[in-house]
Amino acid sequence: MAGIEKEIGELLRHYGLIVGTVESGTGGLISHLITNVPGSSDYFKGTIVSYANETKIKVVGVKAGTLKRYGAVSEQVAEEMAKGGKKVLDVDICLSDTGIAGPGGATPGKAVGVFYIGMANKQGVFNRKLELTGSRLEIKQKVAEAALEWLKEYLTTA
Repeated sequence: MAGIEKEIGELLRHYGLIVGTVESGTGGLISHLITNVPGSSDYFKGTIVSYANETKIKVVGVKAGTLKRYGAVSEQVAEEMAKGGKKVLDVDICLSDTGIAGPGGATPGKAVGVFYIGMANKQGVFNRKLELTGSRLEIKQKVAEAALEWLKEYLTTA
């Protein structure tokens, strides 16, 4: 994992792309990792930590009906977060995450460690489901790493 943030930065610079994030369960960890690279201001515009549903709705543009119908931890919300973040932050690519880091918070059908990551880019809006184990901090780290791996995958195959 150590060098992926630097690799992503080089790829974003190469393609002239700007990235942003909308984070819930990771609480800003994805953006923290991206900004650990000197010069990341060249390709990283910012993040919105939308931990509360109210913030997801009022700031990011997630529909209240989507939250009510599917719950905050859902592929639909991850996608709306990424799509809304792409617009609000005015970026080429937006990553998002929503999930249950634990140790509490599990609901019927949604266990601790269930996360959805979203990505909005020029091709559209996408999501991936993760089912992780570990402590709260380990799960958050795994989600952030998975989001960065997905971004690298997108940048190397785009």
